[in-house]
Parts: sequence; structure tokens; C-alpha cells
Amino acid sequence: MKVKKAIIPAAGLGTRFLPATKAMPKEMLPILDKPTIQYIVEEAVEAGIEDIIIVTGKHKRAIEDHFDNQKELEMNLEEKGKSDLLQSVKYSSNLANMFYVRQKEQKGLGHAIWTARQFIGNEPFAVLLGDDIVQADTPAIKQLMNQYETTGKSIIGVQQVNESETHRYGIVDPLDSSEGLFSVNSFVEKPQPGTAPSNLAIMGRYVLTPQIFDYLGRQEIGAGGEIQLTDAIEHLNSNDCVYAYDFEGERYDVGEKLGFVKTTIQFALNDKEMSKDIIDFIKSINFRTLKNK
Repeated sequence: MKVKKAIIPAAGLGTRFLPATKAMPKEMLPILDKPTIQYIVEEAVEAGIEDIIIVTGKHKRAIEDHFDNQKELEMNLEEKGKSDLLQSVKYSSNLANMFYVRQKEQKGLGHAIWTARQFIGNEPFAVLLGDDIVQADTPAIKQLMNQYETTGKSIIGVQQVNESETHRYGIVDPLDSSEGLFSVNSFVEKPQPGTAPSNLAIMGRYVLTPQIFDYLGRQEIGAGGEIQLTDAIEHLNSNDCVYAYDFEGERYDVGEKLGFVKTTIQFALNDKEMSKDIIDFIKSINFRTLKNK
């Protein structure tokens, strides 16, 4: 069965970006002129996903509004002859079939995925986390979908990280591998520093079989006092092989401030209209003065 549905969890409080996220969803913070969540939705659509359910929480209505039609704005842009802006506004409203469900309690990523179970039914599905923007010739989630079509098993997207960063991620303990596809001994959620079984970190892209809901439904409390998706994947792996795939592409971490700033700078440098101005600005900065601050 082909993967046609995707879940995008977007119910988090965005505490790393307070006070900006006190009233604005973290997922709506823009990289240049586009909110981060739109990059995630575009990746899913480019991969062939048709139906997308976004798991939201309180104070997240801006996400729904962004992907909805705004007739008054469209009419205003049309009357003023701003055709380019009009097309960009319409584009975000017609990307995919968008659905929403609210996670009423902050119980972790695993609980957020479980909240969308009725939308998924008995189909394989994709999960894309909003903290990671991936630029690749073949969308990252599409690479995982291709592997699923070959194996018929759940596929977890991974990339290598520095040993010093393994405690921040779910980590894969790999067995044998073939062309980037790993069979897995175990999945470990945020191991203590120095205890990680490898440096293969789970990077916010998954293709999962519906059997995952059997384990998420147990509501087991894991790391951080939350229901962890990684723990459910570990249970699934013990009964039905789960693979990890080292996908190709440049990953940008927009889930914390430093990564968000770096991503914004890199995307600006890649933008034809502003790259020269950004380069000139960077060259003009007195780095010695900054260093002494």
C-alpha cells in the first residue's frame, strides 16, 4: 500500500523561543518570507502525500489560518496588481488536503502521533517533525517512502551527528547495513552522554506502519516523563523489523535559536535577490569588535 497520508506534530509550547512564542506558534516563525511549517508541508506534497493532518494545541489557530483561503487579502492584492504576492498567498492555501486535530494535553511526541490515529486508520503513514527542514534533490520523506515500498516495513530517517550531541536525539543501535539501510538492534531515546550505541540520530522523518498505534496506545511514560515515539518504535522493532535509513540531504535545525539563525542566514545567501546584500553586510561586520563583546 502506498503512503498517501502524513502527520505533522505542531502542538509544542515552543519554550526555546519565548517570549516570541507566547502568542505566536513556533511553527509560524518565518525563514525569510515563509513560515517553517510550510517548508515541511511542501516536502510532504513534493513526495506525493495527498492528505496531511497537523496535530495542534492551544494558541495554534494561526497555522490553520495560514493554510486557509483569505479572500479579503486576495482581493486586496488583486486590486493593487500585486500578482506575485497573490500567487504566493493562493499557493499556501492549495498545497494539500489539510486536516487538524488538537492534542489537549502535552504528553509528548508519541501521544501527539497517537492523537491522529483515527485519521490514519489502517494505512502506512509518514511523520515529519517541524524542527527539521531538509533540502535534497529527492525529498527526505520520499526517500523513506521508497525504502518502505521495497521492504514493507517501518523506516526511520537518520543522519550522523557528533558524539557530543547524541544525548539530544533518539539514537539507533545498528546491525548490518546495505546502501544506507540499516537493520536495527535497538532504538534509544536521548541516551546519557557517553552511553550512545552509535552516532546515528533520528532526524524527524518517519514512515510507519499502523501497528505503531498498538504500542502508542499503551501510553507508557518514557524519557522526560513523556510518551515517546522512540519507545513505541523500539517495541515495534522487537516484534516486526524496523529499519533505519541514512537519507541524503542538507538538514537544518530550526528547533532552537542558534540553528534558526544559521538557517535564516543560509537561506538568505541562497536567495538570488538578497544574497549579494547579505554577503556585503557580513563582510562589513567588525568581527574583532564582536569578539570583544
